[in-house]
Amino acid sequence: MLEHDSGGPPVPVAIAPLREQAVPKIAVSHLTKLYGDYRALDDVSFQIPAGVTGLLGPNGAGKTTLIKVLLGLVKTTSGEGQLLGHAIGSDWRAIRSNVGYMPEDDCYIAGLTGVQMVQFGARLSGFPAREALRRSHEILDFCGIEQERYREVDTYSSGMRQKLKFAQAIVHDPPLLILDEPTATLDPEERESMLNRIKLLSVQYGKTVLISTHILPDVRTLCDAVVILAKGQVRLADSLENVSRPAAPMYHLTLAEPNLQLSGRLAEVGIQVKIRPDRSWELWGVDEAGLPQVWALIRDTGAAVRSLKAAKNSLEEVFLQAVREPANANS
Repeated sequence: MLEHDSGGPPVPVAIAPLREQAVPKIAVSHLTKLYGDYRALDDVSFQIPAGVTGLLGPNGAGKTTLIKVLLGLVKTTSGEGQLLGHAIGSDWRAIRSNVGYMPEDDCYIAGLTGVQMVQFGARLSGFPAREALRRSHEILDFCGIEQERYREVDTYSSGMRQKLKFAQAIVHDPPLLILDEPTATLDPEERESMLNRIKLLSVQYGKTVLISTHILPDVRTLCDAVVILAKGQVRLADSLENVSRPAAPMYHLTLAEPNLQLSGRLAEVGIQVKIRPDRSWELWGVDEAGLPQVWALIRDTGAAVRSLKAAKNSLEEVFLQAVREPANANS
């Protein structure tokens, strides 16, 4: 049986609704992992609150090593941390039972069908066979896998296997999800569906989600916060709202047609105008309190406005700046 949320996809009853309880999170302090002389992680410290956090970084940044450390698959050289209140490195059984992990690489047993693979994951989490099968069918419905569930996974397309991995990650209703490239290989429609499922689990069902991805538009669409790694170090860890806010107050103005009189009047009151390649304007030196004055000048000069909104930093620019900055600049 499925519960239907108006305006969203059906949600399996195997997923518990949001409860009033302590917010699950990840917190690590001074984590270092050495492979010989190579520092895969170098004095890594950050906290992840409830919501969806994007784990970003170029290839070789340390993202995979960090995920393995969080899951207890790799021992650190030094440092400490906790995941959902359990100590990383020692309480690995409790951590794995409370985490849903979706790996980037394919992970299935040849010869099993889709529903058998998800049932197997539920059985590993301690569910009896019949309950595991029931939950598996509910979760597969939620993930959009229909009659294909009865086919062997070997015959699945890459996109179908991606959805199956997601089903395996959530079948035991974990409070925290770690998803490695969850939208890779998905077509645009299925990618949007995957993002909607993740957002629903976070917003309505209180899941904390850590997503490792190279797809920055997914981060803008889905995430509340970002952690950027480069060369094994944290270069940036903050809310998406904060990293998107320009260092100086700025508004983005788009006009229906050029208006030199308006630019001159704005300059007279100390507002700097910078014209972008697309002919829109950046207004520097004006904050929300100064907007009435801007609108008054727009009326006085008869300018035709298409849009006027607070400017935001491009996530691409934030990412490139972070990975280029000196080590420990923002950690």
